[in-house]
Formats: sequence, structure tokens, C-alpha cells
Amino acid sequence: MRRFWRWLVGLFHRTMDKLEDPEMMLDQARRDMQQALTENREKAVQAITQKNRLENMLNDARRKSQELESKAIMALKQGNRELARSFVRERANNDAVIGQLDQSYAQASAAVESVKVAVKRQEEEVRRKTAEALAMKAQWKQAQIQNSITKALEGLTFENQFESFGAAKERIQNMQAEAAARQEMFGTSIQGKIMDMEDKALDYEAEEELKKLEERLGLGESKTATADTQEVKVGQGDATAPVEAPPSEIDQQLDELEKRINPGG
Repeated sequence: MRRFWRWLVGLFHRTMDKLEDPEMMLDQARRDMQQALTENREKAVQAITQKNRLENMLNDARRKSQELESKAIMALKQGNRELARSFVRERANNDAVIGQLDQSYAQASAAVESVKVAVKRQEEEVRRKTAEALAMKAQWKQAQIQNSITKALEGLTFENQFESFGAAKERIQNMQAEAAARQEMFGTSIQGKIMDMEDKALDYEAEEELKKLEERLGLGESKTATADTQEVKVGQGDATAPVEAPPSEIDQQLDELEKRINPGG
């Protein structure tokens, strides 16, 4: 029962929202104005009709007075004074009716003119209100469009996307730093030194092959003569024996390794 009541309340509010829709309200106001204008036009037509009837009655009364006057003149010419008197008396009564009709016609004419002016003003007001209603409907549509655009912009989630982009960038930088650290550790480790030794051995073998190639090409003698000349110059400059270069770190490690392999040697 409670759910049904909530449903009725929601239906009522939704119906009221539709009834209070500005477009529907403006359309209803325009229909009301048109209906009122139509009714006032009909009243104006009725008022004009009554005024025209009074005008016709007044014209008929005036023609009757003229006819009675003509009959009275004719009776006098014929020497019938009593008949002429009755015509004059009837004309007097008709003239009194003419006075009443004339007063009523003047009032009706003034009322009709007022009604015409009022209807004309109402027509202008209806045209102005109709134009305002169209402008207000356009403003309502524009407000709805702006509201829809605002709601669409409120639903955008650029912040989350930027946060994900920054997190991915930070993770890549951390991975690069870790790779650099591992490379640095690898260069100082035993395995790195072994690889360095292997690289030097390969360089030595390449140098031997290069010397053989130079001897085959006849370039080895010039190199040997140059080396001898340098040895002679060194002997002349220093009477002592040439000083041997201190053993490298690799040679020391090799010596220690040989001692471990051959302790007695």
C-alpha cells in the first residue's frame, strides 16, 4: 500500500510538472486570449446590430413624421381642419418617439465606438502577447539546451584520465631508474667483470688476426721497425732496464685464482 501511495504521489508530481511546463502554459495563455478576443468580437457585433436596429427605427419614425406633415397640409388644402388636427396630433406623438429613439441611438453609437476601440486594443495586445510568447518559448528552448550542455560538461571525467596518465608516467620512470640501477650493479659484479675479460680476449684475438693480415699485406715490417726504433730510443735515454707496468686488477685476480687452484706452485 505504501508503494502504491508513493507511485500515486510521483505520478501526481510528474503530471504537475508537465502541466507547469512553460510551453504548455504559454500555449494555454494564447488560446485563452484568442477565445476572449473572439467573445468580445461577438459582443461587439451584437452591439452594432442593436445600434443598426435603432437607426432603422429612427429613420422610419422620421419618415412617418414627414408623411403625417404632408397629410396634414393636404387636409388643410381640402378644408378639412379636423382631419389636419388629428394628423398634427399623431405627428407630435411620433416626434416624441423620435426623441427617445434619437437619444437611445446616440447612446448605442457611443457604446459601439467604445467596443470597437476596446476590440482593436485587444487585438493589438493579443498580437504583442503572441510575439512575446514566441520569444519566451525560444528562451525556454535555449535554456534547456544550455542546461543540457552544462549537464554534459559536468559528466566529463578529465581528472581521472590525467591521474592515470601521470601514474603511468611515474611507473615508467621508476622502471627506467630500476633498469639503470641493475645495469650499474651488473657492471660491478663478478659476472660483469668476466664479460669484460671476455670482451678483452676477443679484442686480443682480433688484434692478432689484424697483425697476421698486416704481415700478409707487407705492412708488418714497417710496424716492427718502428717498434725497434722506439726501443733503441728508450735504451739510449735510460741506462736502466725498462720498467714493467704494474699488473692490472684483472692480472691480480688471475694470480689469486691460480694460487687457489695450485697452492703448492
